[in-house]
Amino acid sequence: MSTKMVLSALLMSATALASGPATMPQTEKRPVKETIHGVEIIDNYRWLEGDNSDPKQMGKVNDEVGKWTDAQNAYTRSILDNLPGRAELESKMRPLMEIGSVSSPTMRGNKYFYSRREGTQSQSILYVREGYKGADKLLIDPTKIAADGLTTLSGSWPSHDGKLLAYGTYRSGDENTTVYIMDVDTGKMLPDVVPGKVQSVEWMPDASGFFYRNLSDVKNPYSGQIMFHKLGTSVSEDKLLFRQYTPEENKKLATTWGPSGNVDKDCKWMVLTYWTGTSSNDIWIVNLDHWRKTGEFKKVEISVGADATFAGGVVDGVLYVQTNHKAPNYKVIAIDPANPEKANWKDIIPEKSDAVLQSFSVAKGVIVADYMAKAMTRIELLDKSGKLISQLKLPQDVGSAGVATEEDRTEAYLSFTSYNYPSTIFKVDLAKPTAEPELWERPAVPVDPTIAETKQVTYVSKDGTPVTMFIVHKKGLKLDGTNPTILNGYGGFNLSMQPGFSATIFPWIEAGGVYAVPNLRGGGEYGKNWHEAGMLGRKQNVFDDMISAAEFLVREKYTNPQKLAATGGSNGGLLMGAMMTQRPDLFKAIICAVPLLDMVRYQDFLMARYWVPEYGDAVANKEHFQWIHAYSPYHRIKQGTKYPAALITAGENDTRVHPLHARKMAAAMQAATASDQKDAPILCWVDRDAGHGQGKPLNLRIRDVVDQRIFIMWQLGMLNK
Repeated sequence: MSTKMVLSALLMSATALASGPATMPQTEKRPVKETIHGVEIIDNYRWLEGDNSDPKQMGKVNDEVGKWTDAQNAYTRSILDNLPGRAELESKMRPLMEIGSVSSPTMRGNKYFYSRREGTQSQSILYVREGYKGADKLLIDPTKIAADGLTTLSGSWPSHDGKLLAYGTYRSGDENTTVYIMDVDTGKMLPDVVPGKVQSVEWMPDASGFFYRNLSDVKNPYSGQIMFHKLGTSVSEDKLLFRQYTPEENKKLATTWGPSGNVDKDCKWMVLTYWTGTSSNDIWIVNLDHWRKTGEFKKVEISVGADATFAGGVVDGVLYVQTNHKAPNYKVIAIDPANPEKANWKDIIPEKSDAVLQSFSVAKGVIVADYMAKAMTRIELLDKSGKLISQLKLPQDVGSAGVATEEDRTEAYLSFTSYNYPSTIFKVDLAKPTAEPELWERPAVPVDPTIAETKQVTYVSKDGTPVTMFIVHKKGLKLDGTNPTILNGYGGFNLSMQPGFSATIFPWIEAGGVYAVPNLRGGGEYGKNWHEAGMLGRKQNVFDDMISAAEFLVREKYTNPQKLAATGGSNGGLLMGAMMTQRPDLFKAIICAVPLLDMVRYQDFLMARYWVPEYGDAVANKEHFQWIHAYSPYHRIKQGTKYPAALITAGENDTRVHPLHARKMAAAMQAATASDQKDAPILCWVDRDAGHGQGKPLNLRIRDVVDQRIFIMWQLGMLNK
């Protein structure tokens, strides 16, 4: 953020505090009529989409949309900054947000690479340690790159010997990563610079170059490609290996997720995958020795066109692939990469009926299988044939865990977290699974996690489907129907809502609040079938699951509708839009963050075409239109309805979800609601220096958390007046 912008923001905030709440801005209606599959649709606020000359670009705005945004932001600040107790809440939240964080180390030879953020630091800093107990050496501090805190370290990829480091940065949340190369021992920067939203750097064994994925045109999210860069050469000389989109050859591929390549340690094989939907991908194997000798990048099919996912890599000459092909809860198969025909596939980790295989990794002589049973982690250690060796002991039953491994050692790092267990990393020896793990890092937390009680309940959704939900509250809390409650949901893209520690929830719990997280359909908690039960024409199941969760909390006397708030972001923002428009009577307050809301037009902006397999395309397909138009929150707004208070947020630099959704929804709801907007306002906050949420500096993250919590506390009657 520039000095001018900082001063402007401070002046705006100071003016709001001095003058009190401003008058809600009025938004001009400019009706655009169109008929889609025989249905006339009137869009009064299409002009708030901004400059649509290229709808696939980020949410850049013309002058009038910029002025509208500034007016809405000023109105929102005038309310949130004036709420009683805001300063006190921020003083409580700040030390909780300043809790340090640390990642599991990436091991290369005797070097350990990891990131850490201390206290008031805006961004995480990358360090290397020579030896497990060696001294830390600072490698990359994003605040030294830009003092404003808006530059983020997006990834780091050390070479196999740990002597060179590729690392990526982006600014203001736009996620358009540029990669740089550093000599680890000297700290000297090499001249190589690779732009274009770079991901997944894979080094050659001798560090003479690396493979990577990026966009050929950063403004076109459908231009993904796999490239090879030779150190010491210009990026213009990089070799194109596979391209997502060419106008003539690959028109079909233009609407899918893009390619990725996983290269084995010896650089003999690349596993190439290409997503054909949010729950399916194609997979090939590429002989890199053949490519080096002939220059021909020849793909050999493993599976193409299957309604299933495949992911894996080659270790010691064996291709290990995790898949849900004919196994909804996933299994692992072993394949000879030189003979990958289906007849040669061998199941080594069969599908389980009681747990979903989330991931696996291969260490020295050991396969680590990370299972999820009822949305909680279970880790099994197996030999290379798939025979069970032992189950890895975890700190407690209710929690989420992961294990960072390397192929050449049994030394590994176990991370564990739960609602009442701070995120902790342990060093473990996979050859001695029953040995007591050694603490690697546990940031100090200024709260007492033991005050919280965590339980998992099962409730029944509208169609009779049982759904699980985590509920967290203070031990001994009286269930009398009056407890302020936050219900947080997502329900989509096969993502699972598992237990995780957040210190900022503890002031809520200490004040008698309840925090609940249901495992909605559309997520991955119960495998492929659970995901598919909440996508496309079955998306309403997700909304019904969320509504039933709220009704359960009311029925079981945790809370009541006047004490209930719902929160969600991104796909969860769509969920919040559905809650506002389908059951406005059930919630007192809604936090709707970086949301998808105009589901008739969503696919035309940014990277949303990728999500058509999850939601459908209302314009291209009549059947899709029927189910999408029936739930699309923007199209379900009804004049004269008493809507709950809502805080709708977006990031102007968002490269995933276009901020048009938040703008249009806020304008339409402000005009339609019959609620007294002094008591139940519809607020819109479009952060003009942020994207989808990634990479925000600490101060902005503190502001956002305080905004959301003070808004909920105000609406649920928890503030002193």
